[in-house]
Amino acid sequence: MKGNFHTHTYRCKHASGKEEDYVKAAIANGFSELGFSDHGPFPDKDYGLRMDFSELPEYVSEIERLDKVYGDRIKLFKGLEVEYHPKYSGYYKELISELGIEYLVLGEHTYTVSGGTMKNIAFAESTKEYIEYAEGIAEGVETGCFAFIAHPDIMFRNNFSWDRNCDKACDIILSAAEKYSVPLEFNVNGLRRGFCSFPDGIRYQYPHERFWKQISGSSQKVIIGADCHIPEQLNDAYITMAEKMCTDLKLNLIERVENIK
Repeated sequence: MKGNFHTHTYRCKHASGKEEDYVKAAIANGFSELGFSDHGPFPDKDYGLRMDFSELPEYVSEIERLDKVYGDRIKLFKGLEVEYHPKYSGYYKELISELGIEYLVLGEHTYTVSGGTMKNIAFAESTKEYIEYAEGIAEGVETGCFAFIAHPDIMFRNNFSWDRNCDKACDIILSAAEKYSVPLEFNVNGLRRGFCSFPDGIRYQYPHERFWKQISGSSQKVIIGADCHIPEQLNDAYITMAEKMCTDLKLNLIERVENIK
């Protein structure tokens, strides 16, 4: 890897390391680019495990400061990983046009269910919920606000066997990614969680091999995301493992996202 665009800091309350710590680690690993994508806040509600809304200006200004200090050695980008909720459509555009954010990563954890309430996919009660979750991702992709889809298969961390709902949810996500030419992220953090026992066998929570085999040999773009929560994860052994897995799966691996510039 020559860069990473999925990077968290202490601001999200479940990672450690300041922005400069990650910059130094990236330079030490020979990176030419580093994109920060801490969990984005919402202006009217705290959905947990993300920076406070009041921190956004400082987050932006600190990355800009570091870009000036280290700009002769590495290019830095200001991004956010954020969920898509229809009521915030204007806010996503405001983040880019007014607050200086250069790219958004669609990292769907909470999603909007029927009636407008929010739910976290980690607490799905059945695979039926995967379909509504996938539809939320597809709707987010359609807005054109997001550079790539983070951990598109994170729903498989739930303790269910693969069924027709899983097939349908995958088809919704993959079809949207193909239609709008949005890259999918092969998320390394899922590998760090190790093997787990599920009703249909022992596997990683994600990346789920069955999901990725559906685009094996296709032109669908895939980017590896370190999803690092400590600087040491920027280029750890799991990155190498992910690269090999992508090669074995015959995925169309890219090093950077074209619309991040």
